[in-house]
Amino acid sequence: MTGTFSAEDLAFADEVRVFADANLDDAVRRKVGGEMRLTRPEMAGWQRRLHDRGWAAPAWPREHGGTGWTLSRQYLFKRSLAEALAPDLPPFGLQMIGPVLYTFGSDELRRRFLPGILTGETWWCQGFSEPNAGSDLASLRTRAVLDGDHWIVSGQKIWTSLAQFADMIFCLARTDEAAKPQAGISKLVFDIRSPGVTVRPIITLDGHHHLNEVFLDDVRVPRENLVGEAGQGWTYAKFLLGHERIGVANVPRLRRRLDGLRRLGGRPNARGRIPIEDSGARRDVAAFEVDLLSLEAAELAVLGRAQAGTQRPADPSILKVVGTDLLQRGDALLARMLGPEAAILPSDAARGGDAEASLRWGVIPALLHGRAATIYGGSNEIQRDLIARATLGGAPEAERDGDDALLAESVERVARAQVGGGAPSGPADLRGFWREIAALGWVGIAAPETAGGLGGSGIEEAIVAAGIGRGLLPVAYATLA
Repeated sequence: MTGTFSAEDLAFADEVRVFADANLDDAVRRKVGGEMRLTRPEMAGWQRRLHDRGWAAPAWPREHGGTGWTLSRQYLFKRSLAEALAPDLPPFGLQMIGPVLYTFGSDELRRRFLPGILTGETWWCQGFSEPNAGSDLASLRTRAVLDGDHWIVSGQKIWTSLAQFADMIFCLARTDEAAKPQAGISKLVFDIRSPGVTVRPIITLDGHHHLNEVFLDDVRVPRENLVGEAGQGWTYAKFLLGHERIGVANVPRLRRRLDGLRRLGGRPNARGRIPIEDSGARRDVAAFEVDLLSLEAAELAVLGRAQAGTQRPADPSILKVVGTDLLQRGDALLARMLGPEAAILPSDAARGGDAEASLRWGVIPALLHGRAATIYGGSNEIQRDLIARATLGGAPEAERDGDDALLAESVERVARAQVGGGAPSGPADLRGFWREIAALGWVGIAAPETAGGLGGSGIEEAIVAAGIGRGLLPVAYATLA
């Protein structure tokens, strides 16, 4: 890694490590190492120390209270703190709503909220997902109607992380029913203790209260709490979700998994066996390490492209998918090494001993909580779709959604009509379908127009194949083409 950074950058990383050693409470460090839940005072206390040093907002510009650091400094800062077992600060204020406010918000909103975000005195949560609007966020149903000097907000949000600790919520709501789904959404910020707001806990598999449902019943939000312009909430949400992707692969956390594999693997488990003596276990650990080194090299390559202004659109998505898949692999390996002890789900109190106890008793809570890693931050299925669009080409997403849906519906309709309620008995029954899709140009949809095709992308070709499948036509699309 040293060849990637300047001598000044590496000296800065040493400075960060010295600061963490001097300012991080041992109890907090043990909790982070054991992946136990921190209290709000513990996290807020650490943020205050960072703020006093001028380091609370590494990615913010100086004029708004940030550091103005280069991407390499931001990367080294985050990595050095993670290696020192410093806690990750909740992202909702510093990484999400803060950049939106200083980029799109009014001077009044900046004055009211940015200082509290920086110091950690004001905690935020995110009101985006709904019971029927997760990955398809544009279908959200929460409404906000302007009534004089207030917006009246009604709806429900779900999977709202740390809402039980929050002071404020930034919320997407539909303010224009007549506009297209994405165009009719606005962003509002308001006190989560406002009359009409109900927070109900969701207890997850690991036994912890991290998530919540939030019910909004005619909540009155001051008109000036609209962020930016009405109807631009979708734009602001995309900006928010794409902000600060440095370190998205979470290599330090994966290195802790590798260390755990080596340590647990070399000790007798509940069966009295030393797992690493098994050739299969050694092979699995070696494969994990190789993939981790490859991911780290890829992350540094992405960092280099980002600094040069040549980052590829799919880069963050690739790192997120590979990193979270590798995390779940490591968790599963650790559980296998633990043996029958893996059936025990201890409380945080039971795990509060030394580092060895924290490691052994933390395997299953980490395994259970880690199942969410491929969902939060944009599910891996959605990330793979973004990767496919970026690599296979095609029109921008905003221009494609309606056309894609129309194409899929048309292909499925033609296929179903051809089948006519029964499966074709042989190639002869497919001639009509062959002629029809050839006349429509779908056989050569991805071929260049100069070759008689439609000049589409791999996305359109995949939609045709999927439409044939949904139309119950039992034939491989590739054999038709």
